[in-house]
Amino acid sequence: MLQTKITVTNKVGLHARPASLFVQVANKCASNITVCNLTTNGKPVNAKSIISILTLGVMQNHEILIQADGPDEVEALEKLKALALGNFGES
Repeated sequence: MLQTKITVTNKVGLHARPASLFVQVANKCASNITVCNLTTNGKPVNAKSIISILTLGVMQNHEILIQADGPDEVEALEKLKALALGNFGES
């Protein structure tokens, strides 16, 4: 299992469109992927479920922990990290 910590800098956090993009990328991966909001001490949720992601309540400047376990765990983390660091495609 691999993991990475990311600070979400997107102004709306991980809600609506950013959450949808996150789930779309996660669903393209074979690995099991979970996300946890470290800022609120939240429990890990399934990164492939839009409802689960929205329940995390990730706001701007919250730190999240992404964990991946499976055959493409390295690629999965790289893609999700790039998405978050790229501000979910928003300027």
